[in-house]
Amino acid sequence: MNTPTLIASDYFLFLRAFQDCLFMSTELIFEIIGAVIGLVYLYLEYKADVWLWPVGILMSLFYVVIFFHGKFYADAAIYLYYIGANTYGLFQWTRSRQKTTTENDNSAEMPITHVPAKRVLPLAAVTLVLWMVLYLILKTVTDSPVPLGDAFTTSVSIVATWMLAQKYIEQWWLWVVVNIVSTMLYFWKGLYPTGVLFCVYVIVAILGYFRWRKEMVQDDNM
Repeated sequence: MNTPTLIASDYFLFLRAFQDCLFMSTELIFEIIGAVIGLVYLYLEYKADVWLWPVGILMSLFYVVIFFHGKFYADAAIYLYYIGANTYGLFQWTRSRQKTTTENDNSAEMPITHVPAKRVLPLAAVTLVLWMVLYLILKTVTDSPVPLGDAFTTSVSIVATWMLAQKYIEQWWLWVVVNIVSTMLYFWKGLYPTGVLFCVYVIVAILGYFRWRKEMVQDDNM
């Protein structure tokens, strides 16, 4: 191979390497932005602030792209679901504000409550069915490297998000389980910023439960 050919070949390889680095950097930046938005969302959820729903929609848009590229297809699909779920949650929380009969005519926020006993078994059944259906889809249709784990976190997250929209305090414990499993999966897959984010999620989910419980007790004593 002559010198001009070698130079051209080296130049081509350099351009390819530069392009790959640029793509990886863009992907990493995209993931970091999604993680930051996720932290804002988590803080708003911790505070039971209605603004968590619009922020959740924005976060979902980022993670649809992130998870699809990472081949976490069920997680990508659930963030499409989250766009609709966050819209529903915003409507649910806003609609549930009621005018009090006090002198100041203040708006009462939707109260935090426990899951009614009659809904425990149906929610467990829905979670199990979703898990099995999603697992079969991921196993037979996609090239997901972790179909069982991916399906598990997705199915539990769907139910937990619905419970959040109802302001059931037990939704926090579902998020603790989902976040622990997700953390392990994302670190294994190499999604490190997302893995770190979900480590924080585990801690805040525990703190969130106790904060909601304190707020629920205060509401009961009013």
